[in-house]
Amino acid sequence: MRWMAGFGFVSQMSGSCPACGEQLASRHGWHHRHLQDLPIQGTVVKVRLRVNRWRCRIEDCERQTCVDQLPEIAFPHERRTRRVAEFVHLFGHGVGGLRGERLMKRLGMPISDDRILRQLKRHAAAFSAKQTVRVAGIDDWAWRKGYSYGTIVVDLERCKVVDVMQERSAAETANWLSEHPETEIVSPRSLRTVCARHAGRSATSATSR
Repeated sequence: MRWMAGFGFVSQMSGSCPACGEQLASRHGWHHRHLQDLPIQGTVVKVRLRVNRWRCRIEDCERQTCVDQLPEIAFPHERRTRRVAEFVHLFGHGVGGLRGERLMKRLGMPISDDRILRQLKRHAAAFSAKQTVRVAGIDDWAWRKGYSYGTIVVDLERCKVVDVMQERSAAETANWLSEHPETEIVSPRSLRTVCARHAGRSATSATSR
């Protein structure tokens, strides 16, 4: 597969410790992040970004050193930029892991089906911890099309994935509902129509950036 490389660096005079919040001005060295970005004409783009590594001088801090955080570019420890992660979420949500893998590879953003599923579950867990779900859409979801199916739960008012369950069963669904008594309306098998429009709008917005 063809790919292109890009290089960059972050120039900051100070940083902050994510553990204790201390402002840091003592540079300890450098750290390199390797990020996959949006493709160019179907060609894979990989960016090598040099960021500062800082030394925290607070004696009882759990972090001896830390690197610049770049929340507007990529999440911590991720190997893809946020805009690539948005496509991973859209395709994984829309077509499942295996088909999502094929589509992403065709578009120049290769990723494994397992990683697509892990990102969906992380996103769902983060969303579920912050939000209550009043209107839930529940449907089958393919871990692997034609072979293995689970259950996906979506907040239909926000069109956000709330949970991805391993099994496709009434017991799993009943257990989820018992853990979310705030849910007032359940709409089964409604996700394709409702969220396809949302995915189309989001993909158009992401492509235009």
